Amino acid sequence: MWRRVLERFASYPARVKVAKTIIELGFKVSKDGKIYCGPVEQSFQKIARALNVDRRVVKETVISILRDPELREIFMFLKPSGPLLSEVAKQLGFSVIEIYADSEKPGILAKAASIVASENISIRQAVAEDPDLSPEPKLILVLEKSTSGEALKKILEIEDVKKISVY
Repeated sequence: MWRRVLERFASYPARVKVAKTIIELGFKVSKDGKIYCGPVEQSFQKIARALNVDRRVVKETVISILRDPELREIFMFLKPSGPLLSEVAKQLGFSVIEIYADSEKPGILAKAASIVASENISIRQAVAEDPDLSPEPKLILVLEKSTSGEALKKILEIEDVKKISVY
C-alpha cells in the first residue's frame, strides 16, 4: 500500500505528507471527498494547518485518492485504532516493553507474548508499528504488570531483537 501511495504522489511531497498522516491517524476518505476520524468529519483547513501545508494540498490529495481505484479502496475503509495505552500506562498501573527488532522477521510477537504469558501476565495491548511508516518501527507491549528481569533477558535473546525499552 505505502509503495502505491509513494508512486501516486512521487512528484508531490506535500501530498505524500497528507496521505501518510491520513493513514497514521486512521482517517477515512469518504466517496464524497470528505475526511473522517470515525464519525467525526475533519476539515481540510485544520489538517492543512496541522501539517503546515495549504488547504488545497489536502483537497487535491483526497481527489487523487478517489481517482485511483486501488487507493480509494484502501482509504475508504481506514479506521482509527483507538487509544495507545502505552502513553498512559503509568497512570493505569501497567508496564510497557518496547521491542526493537527486524520487522521483516516473523514470530517476534508470538515469542515475546509466550515469554510474558509464561509469567502469568496479561498483555493489555500489542501494537506493531508499520516499517513503511515509522523510521524505527517497534513492537509495543502493554502489560498488566511488570515482568521479571529473566523474562526481559529472554525477550532480548529472541533472534533479530536488537534492543528493548521498559517503562
